Amino acid sequence: MDQLRAMRVFVRVADARSFAAAAEALQCSRAVVSTLVAQLEGHLGARLLHRTTRRVSLTPDGIEYREQCQRILAALDAADRSVRGARERPKGRLRVDVPYAFGRYLLTPALPAFRERYPELALDISFSDRFVDLEAEGIDVALRGGVKHDARLIARKIVDSRRVTCAAPQYLAAAGTPRKPADLADHRLVGYQAGRTARSSEWQFRDGTTVRRLRLPFALTFNAAEAPIISALEGAGIIQTVDLLVAGLLADGKLVEVLAEYASQGPPLSVVYPPSNHNNAKVKVFAEFATELMQKWQRRSQSRGTTRPATAD
Repeated sequence: MDQLRAMRVFVRVADARSFAAAAEALQCSRAVVSTLVAQLEGHLGARLLHRTTRRVSLTPDGIEYREQCQRILAALDAADRSVRGARERPKGRLRVDVPYAFGRYLLTPALPAFRERYPELALDISFSDRFVDLEAEGIDVALRGGVKHDARLIARKIVDSRRVTCAAPQYLAAAGTPRKPADLADHRLVGYQAGRTARSSEWQFRDGTTVRRLRLPFALTFNAAEAPIISALEGAGIIQTVDLLVAGLLADGKLVEVLAEYASQGPPLSVVYPPSNHNNAKVKVFAEFATELMQKWQRRSQSRGTTRPATAD
C-alpha cells in the first residue's frame, strides 16, 4: 500500500463525504478510492468511515486521523514548495569557488551588481588555485580554467581566452619593447608556476598556424597567478597571462601588450557544478552572471583590435 497516497485519498473522501466525488476530483475510479481507504483501515486496524448508500461520515477514529493526516500533508506540501522554490528562484546561500586572480580582478568588482540583481541570495566565495573537490567540500558551483575537469561534474564552457604578453609603460620606456619572442631573452621576465611540478619557464607564442613554446629565464617566479600582474604593474618586468585578467589594465594603459601578433590561444574558462545542482536556480543565475561577465571582458579585450589566435598544437 502507498500509505501517503491512501492518506490523501482518505482526506479527500472525508472532506467530500463521498467516494464518487473524491474519485472525480482525483481523476481516478471509485473502485481505486474505495480500495485505498479499505487498505488504510486494514493497516491501522480501525474503521475510519461509516458507509451507507446515501452518505459517508467519519468515525471518532476517522475524525482524529483526518486531523493528523491534514497536518502531515500540509507539512509535506510546505517542504515540497520550499525545495521547488529554491530551484525556481535564487534564494538562500550559494557556495562558490573561483581561481584567485579571476576572483580578485573580475568577480569581486562585479559583486555589487550581482547582489542588486539577486538580493535574496547570499554568496560564500572562496578564492583558490588548488584542485577543490566540490562535492566533498560542499561547493555548489565553481569557475575552472583549462579543458580537463572531474568527470563526475557538469562543465559548461563560457568563454575562450588569449595569452597576452605585457608590461608596464615605465618598464618598456626604460628597457625597450621586444619585437619578436626571441628578444625576450634580453628582458626581465616574471613567471607563474602553478605547482611544484609545473614548468613555469615556457611561454607560448603563435608562429603562423602553430604554437611554439619557448624556455626563457625568469628574474621572478610566483606560485599565484595574481602576483605577476601586481609585479608587472610596479615595473618589475614582462609577464604572460590570460587576457581576461588584464583586459581592464590594458584598456586603462596601466599595462601595454607586446608581441600581440604572436599571441596564442589560452585556456577556456568553464562553470562546473555537481549534477545534483543542474536545475538549481541559485547555480543557474550565478552561471548566467559569470557568463555575461566573462564575455563582457572578452569583448573588451577583442575590441583592442588583436587578431584571432591560432589553436595550440
